[in-house]
Amino acid sequence: MADVTAATIPANAPEHCPGPESSTAGKASSCEGCPNQTICATQARGPDPDLPIISERLSGAHKILVLSGKGGVGKSTFASVLSQGLAQSSEVGLVDVDICGPSVPKLLGCENEQVHQSSNGWSPVYVQDGLSVMSVGFMLPSDSESVVWRGPRKTGMIKQFLRDVDWGQLDYMVFDTPPGTSDEHLAVVQLLSGISGAVLVTTPQEVALQDVRKEIDFCRKAKVPIIGVVENMSGFVCPGCQGESRIFYPSTGGAKKMCEELRVPLLGSIPLDPRIGRACDFGSSFLDTCADSPAATAYLDIIAQIKKIVNHQT
Repeated sequence: MADVTAATIPANAPEHCPGPESSTAGKASSCEGCPNQTICATQARGPDPDLPIISERLSGAHKILVLSGKGGVGKSTFASVLSQGLAQSSEVGLVDVDICGPSVPKLLGCENEQVHQSSNGWSPVYVQDGLSVMSVGFMLPSDSESVVWRGPRKTGMIKQFLRDVDWGQLDYMVFDTPPGTSDEHLAVVQLLSGISGAVLVTTPQEVALQDVRKEIDFCRKAKVPIIGVVENMSGFVCPGCQGESRIFYPSTGGAKKMCEELRVPLLGSIPLDPRIGRACDFGSSFLDTCADSPAATAYLDIIAQIKKIVNHQT
């Protein structure tokens, strides 16, 4: 796991930040007062020689980022179900770039698998027909082992996932990212070319929507197309009577109101079903085990919209 240093957008960057790769980085008038001015002014610049390799290896795949400004909104669950849904008719690679909190192996029931080396690079873990996965969780000695890495090492790990993994010919690549807008997100944006777009996951309450607004701003600054917003846990559906109750009250109008204000698509709302959590704990496919549930119907409708949007781009 070699350390690979990559340029990152400075924290607390001014509105007119020239970017860390610019020849005026750290020297422009807008850089005055930025806490990372010295770093930007002195860092090495030039094209990354690995970018053409990554671009060629991942050519042909629609690249979808799953983002959430807030933790605990079900982003990793959505990324896993999205990947399973897409894999029903396509070849899909799921990349877990949540380096410090890799939960995808547990969600897909493959936490005891290991990554193997082949003549073509690392071999991803195959979960089902059409679905392969890569996560740092496969490389840890135990589930309780912490990853205490600084930004450059996390960026280097993500680069290895893209450059050194033998993904084969994929139709879709789904990226499960950590909360926020930090090193992991910047690494993915800088290393990938032709990102199809981002799906932003939120819950209805204002405390989650506040962070999603920041995520939307990040996408616009980083020039990542926004596929749409998914409102997760929008209500509780009783498995017995199918009655629905509000758990997270949308005091400011929920995702629908936010999407109208910021002019981004709302892909749909997914009700809270306790069987989703059970499927995640046991690594089973919720779409298979509870195909008749309202939540599964909502998932499939959203997945169909995402496929339509990204395929329309080609």
